[in-house]
Amino acid sequence: MLGILESEERMVRRKLPIPSKTAKVRDIVEFYLHSDNYARLSAKSQKEYEKQLGKALSTTVEGKPLGDYKARTLKARHTNQAYQEWLKTGTHTANYRKATLSTAWKYCMRLDVMENDPVALIKTEATKPRKVKWTREQVKQFMTTAYSDFKWRSIGLIVHMSYEWAQRVGDMRTLTWDAIDFNAQRIDLTQSKRNADVHLPISDGLCAMLQQQKEDFGFQPYVTPKPVPVAGAYVPYTVDNIDQAINDVKKAAGLPKKLTAMDLRRTAITEMIEGGADLAHIMQVSGHRSPDSVTPYMVNTFSGASTALAKRKT
Repeated sequence: MLGILESEERMVRRKLPIPSKTAKVRDIVEFYLHSDNYARLSAKSQKEYEKQLGKALSTTVEGKPLGDYKARTLKARHTNQAYQEWLKTGTHTANYRKATLSTAWKYCMRLDVMENDPVALIKTEATKPRKVKWTREQVKQFMTTAYSDFKWRSIGLIVHMSYEWAQRVGDMRTLTWDAIDFNAQRIDLTQSKRNADVHLPISDGLCAMLQQQKEDFGFQPYVTPKPVPVAGAYVPYTVDNIDQAINDVKKAAGLPKKLTAMDLRRTAITEMIEGGADLAHIMQVSGHRSPDSVTPYMVNTFSGASTALAKRKT
């Protein structure tokens, strides 16, 4: 980890002086982490940025950590060697580390702290898009298993909402009751990743489950808290907790290990496309700002192709 921001400093977010000409790479990153640009990121993004930037700075390149190099003399060969090390943890992670380091570097360039950008010269590898999709029967099987046991009801609701509304699991995990209007049977949600506002209807079946959940957990703010309080308070599942709980339900339901909760959003978007929904309407559900952003979530299916070809005859 970085060891740069202590908890009190993180709350105060004190400004740092502009790095000198002899500043090291870690000084450039630290300067960015105390900036207003960084402060505007969501808490989740800040945590992930700090984690990945810490990993990047500690990467050994030609005998010393990347963070110990002088920023103005850092070469493209150094950043490319670091990237090759990052690839050992996976293409997605390597590209994310490159992106976070690039964000810090570009911030300093805009303030004329840096003149060259060796991070931009990293030759990246393309991430292969994930194509796994749940079937409707698998979703039903999961929810039947989860709803059959009170300890898994919140997990069942998280999956149910993610699938029905094509939303990210993280937003369902931290959803609060004030986002739900039971009288209008709608939810008004601000997505955590891009701050997109989406307004979605609640089906009768999901509404019934949410009302039951409200009776049991309406005394606290979270819609899908862990069923057992932590230190006397009900809290949302953590990322690690929810992955394990979902795996437990999948195992009990006899579902394939390859299915993940993140695949539910892709599944829902693909089903909307199969049903003939146009991209403009899909974007109102998914919160994407451009059609290109929707493309990675699309999976080519026989049903979708059949629908498209059938429209030629009408």
